[in-house]
Amino acid sequence: MNETIKKVISQFVMPQGETEAAPYGNGHINDTLCVIVHTAQGRKRYILQRVNSYVFPKPTNVIENIEKVTAYLKDIIEKEGGNPERETLTLVKARDGKNYVIGEDGELWRMYLFVEETKSVDLPDTPELFALSGRAFGKFQQQLGGFDASVLHETIVDFHNTPARYAQLEDAIARNAAGRLELVSEEVAFCKKYEREVHTLLDALKAGEIPLRVTHNDTKLNNVLLDAESGEGVCVIDLDTVMPGLAAYDFGDSIRSGANTAAEDERDLSKVDISLDMFRAFAEGFLAEAGAALNQREKELLPMGAKLMTLECGMRFLADYLNGDKYFRIHRENHNLDRARTQFTLVRRMEEKWDEMMDIIAKIG
Repeated sequence: MNETIKKVISQFVMPQGETEAAPYGNGHINDTLCVIVHTAQGRKRYILQRVNSYVFPKPTNVIENIEKVTAYLKDIIEKEGGNPERETLTLVKARDGKNYVIGEDGELWRMYLFVEETKSVDLPDTPELFALSGRAFGKFQQQLGGFDASVLHETIVDFHNTPARYAQLEDAIARNAAGRLELVSEEVAFCKKYEREVHTLLDALKAGEIPLRVTHNDTKLNNVLLDAESGEGVCVIDLDTVMPGLAAYDFGDSIRSGANTAAEDERDLSKVDISLDMFRAFAEGFLAEAGAALNQREKELLPMGAKLMTLECGMRFLADYLNGDKYFRIHRENHNLDRARTQFTLVRRMEEKWDEMMDIIAKIG
């Protein structure tokens, strides 16, 4: 444990005892360590993270959102007879009373209580596991149904604003910074077909058909801690992208990543499809928990959320390819183009099974 880490840890309110810290997890954004304090009563574990100021240029806004959302959740969980320290994240106070520390490097560090006797799984490999993920994120929506989302900061501006992502792609096409435009004429033509459709969800919001909600915006299975013994979802984590959004965002992003039959960067596009079994499993879990909190129009738009989140992701990959691979880390030539093509193929497969997807949601209700 280096001196920088020692100094950061010393500024948080923690029990006395021998302390150790080591890298933890496989996150791609923030630096994460597990801190262990050995006390006379036994060990106490914490999660220490340095918030990535490139991804989150206003890290105190991230903390403010987490403070508000977790405080609200703790109250709801307690009223429901649950365990607030286990079922949502708990920020550890710094000695100055804040919920973070600014290190000598100028970076923001925060600490959470470690949620013991839990595990995480990277990808859902069975419908049953995907249903558990759906229940966890559905419950997250349900419990935050009474929270005024408008008081939260946008930690990443226009993160799931599909029209804005389309405009960013148009800008990348116009600039053609990496000189690759002639290589992607088919992909560009595909995206242009959706110029009007990308507005569907936000148009519904503007028309008052659906409400603004608190959304997680990164609804991967590994952002749900599962009980180590029962396997049930315990706690939704990685709250950095919690901000105002739409229920269809969280539903759609889960389907995009979890119901795809192939890897996100699969080059053999014949392997890419949407698994209706996985779609149904997540939808059943999600609506079992969130269904009562959602209005009918929100439910009807859930498949559209899956389609637009997939299209949006593909547009982001394509724009980055045109810009010279500046945002997403690549591991081979044309990696971002491969990713874009996979997403666009998944959109096509969704359209082929659109009636079945809509019917699944209608039958679940």
